[in-house]
Amino acid sequence: MPEGRDAERHAPVVLSVVIPMFNEEDVLPALVTRLRPVLTELGVPHEVVAVDDGSGDRTAELLDAFRLGWPELRVVALRRNSGHQAALTAGLDRARGAYVVSLDADLQDPPEKIPDMLALARAEGLDIVYGVRADRSSDSGFKRWTAGVYYRLMRRLAGPSVPAQAGDFRLLSRAAVEALKALPDQQRVYRLLVPWLGFPSGQVTYERAPRTAGRTKYPLGRMIRLAVDSVTGFSAAPLRIATWLGAGAFVVCLGLLVYTLTAFALGRTVPGWTSLFTGIVFIGAVQLVCVGLLGEYVGRIYTAVQNRPTYFVRHDTAATVPAPGPAPGSADTLAEQDKVG
Repeated sequence: MPEGRDAERHAPVVLSVVIPMFNEEDVLPALVTRLRPVLTELGVPHEVVAVDDGSGDRTAELLDAFRLGWPELRVVALRRNSGHQAALTAGLDRARGAYVVSLDADLQDPPEKIPDMLALARAEGLDIVYGVRADRSSDSGFKRWTAGVYYRLMRRLAGPSVPAQAGDFRLLSRAAVEALKALPDQQRVYRLLVPWLGFPSGQVTYERAPRTAGRTKYPLGRMIRLAVDSVTGFSAAPLRIATWLGAGAFVVCLGLLVYTLTAFALGRTVPGWTSLFTGIVFIGAVQLVCVGLLGEYVGRIYTAVQNRPTYFVRHDTAATVPAPGPAPGSADTLAEQDKVG
């Protein structure tokens, strides 16, 4: 009997569900209640990779308690809060399934759609299946508006391959996961990286539900940061905007120069103070905008040159199970060395 259980533990995993978590103690019981029956009914070997992103509440304690009665639950704990996309990266790096689904813990994206995603991928030989929000009426009007602006902007900058209203709820094949792991990007935005791969893809639509419990981990500040990372990571358009702003400022300066010479010739130099002041303020504002845009790109270059891992793993409850090994120097390798040392 022990040998049978050991063989089952080492059996190939068909489906991995990766769930980044940060202070999700309020929603965890509901998540387990809804997710576990869905995966059990699938009838395929599976694992749930819960990535604890340095939570400060009882998330880690509850995960350990749920593991006692749910052997498929696997906990990857990060040493500190590294951010949603970094936690998602940690889960994708360690997931062992032939297919990998990424899911947020707030239950706004229904886990009941996972069987549909897997069935569609298998039936049509797809590497990517996006969960697309056909109805966002549960979100506030401001959030729906900002999301619409974001996706329109991303489709314009990164191309029409970016599906509208598709977040981080998606299914990836093993080939797509390995392609993502091979990318050198430090600040990853998966909702743009995944379409960029160009793998065959499909969509499953659903109605977005309100957050079941707890507070959102994406307030306005983080949404703005995500938008900035998306734009600067996938397009040089802001730099071209800076160029056009500079050209516009030059034209305005030429106009002001003509106005100044005319005023001087007519003896009206004192009344020109207003236009002079306006010109200085305008040019200063354009310069600051251009410097800020350049700073964003220089900062990304600086981060890439540092080549620091985006996360460190404190422990993985499935560390004894053979898994695809990380590349030398990756976050996983460094974390294991740190743990051994």
